[in-house]
Amino acid sequence: MADQNYDYDVLVIGAGPGGYVAAIRAAQLGLKTACAEGRETLGGTCLNVGCIPSKALLHASEYFDAAANGTMKELGIDVTPKLNLDQMHAQRRDAVEGLTKGVAFLFKKNKVDWLNGYAKFKDAHTVEVGGETKTAKNIIIATGSAVTPLPGVEVDNDNHVVVDSTGALELPKVPKKMVVIGAGVIGLELGSVWRRLGAEVTCVEFLDQVLPGMDGDIRKEANKIFTKQGIEFKLSTKVTGVTVKGKKATLTLEPAAGGDEETMEADCVLVSIGRRPNTDGLGLDAIGLETNKRGQIETDHDFRTKVDGVWAIGDVVPGPMLAHKAEDEGIACAENIAGQTGIVNHAVIPSVVYTWPEIAGVGLTEEEAKETGEVKSFKFPMMANSRAKTNHEPDGFVKVIADAETDRVLGVWCIASVAGTMIAEAAVAMEFGATSEDIAYTCHAHPTHAEAMKEAAMGVTGKPIHV
Repeated sequence: MADQNYDYDVLVIGAGPGGYVAAIRAAQLGLKTACAEGRETLGGTCLNVGCIPSKALLHASEYFDAAANGTMKELGIDVTPKLNLDQMHAQRRDAVEGLTKGVAFLFKKNKVDWLNGYAKFKDAHTVEVGGETKTAKNIIIATGSAVTPLPGVEVDNDNHVVVDSTGALELPKVPKKMVVIGAGVIGLELGSVWRRLGAEVTCVEFLDQVLPGMDGDIRKEANKIFTKQGIEFKLSTKVTGVTVKGKKATLTLEPAAGGDEETMEADCVLVSIGRRPNTDGLGLDAIGLETNKRGQIETDHDFRTKVDGVWAIGDVVPGPMLAHKAEDEGIACAENIAGQTGIVNHAVIPSVVYTWPEIAGVGLTEEEAKETGEVKSFKFPMMANSRAKTNHEPDGFVKVIADAETDRVLGVWCIASVAGTMIAEAAVAMEFGATSEDIAYTCHAHPTHAEAMKEAAMGVTGKPIHV
């Protein structure tokens, strides 16, 4: 039963993976709930222009690549593929439409009111949305993140020359030469799509290695694999500007440490140097809420901000900017508002790069683990895994990192065709406080890619079989 003094028990600002999940969970728990979203469709960045459409293009381009570059021939299938880019885009849009409509259906089913518009605080219990004023006992900020701009580089997605991740999903034709600024997850995923479809791709990264934040062995191996696939890397390099003439871009580059400037031409430049929290226009000053120096809203363990009745989750709060982290926080936050105990174990949040092969990790990198004390680790190569061998997927490895004294698993990192699915096993094991021996003595089906996880765990205690 809603509190009579307010229109709603819970009002969620933002309908991305964090916000829409929080709204549904709150409604399931009997709270009168609304969700404010200014887009024409629900699902936020993830469903509309992020995780979902990029996976649709990654999946389709993998098939094209297998046909064009010989994997199918090795399997005894002779084909000469012809790219129908319009259809590839159509199936991507179809996936997005199906899923965003699915969220709208879930809102109806769970009696969540969708307030169409961008919400702005008037006070801690009042927002203005779509020209109307709404009140709520609890307000959850779930406004997500936006692309970080690069000084001296102007993005114009409509021109298709200098684009961000949203524009890179909509290119009407395959660029001859594409330069990706930033060798993080988004740059490598979208760079891979267009490389497979025929673009020459160069990736410019300010740091000295790809995939910042991931395990060192993973970063080195990934660099080798992508280079072999035809992506060229310019590491320790900074982009100082991009000028556009017609349908061509000229980039100016210089070494990250300083030095001689050089120029480079491209038909398309993808700016993917990261994302930053969306707090502009929220009216946070009206409720006396400041952001930290990274632009994030600080919360306590329960996702409360320092303003009573105001909560925050997802990309707008500290932690990795991942859809599944936002979802878990959304559920926990709604449960806390309803007087239950909602918790998220931030030490066990997997991350996945959906390239080919996939790259995934959970827990600490070996570098981080070594800062906590003595560790032991083992890498099992996928080329020694029977299923990977029969599938012609020899690249990559699984690495298990454990505490040298207790054998407790501290981190698992892998590169394999199905690494994103395999990492779930590691997350479950770590959630239960597993030792490497626990994984090693768990029977894994044969032949599967997942056996590499068992073998890597066996290797930690010096007992691998197939290597």
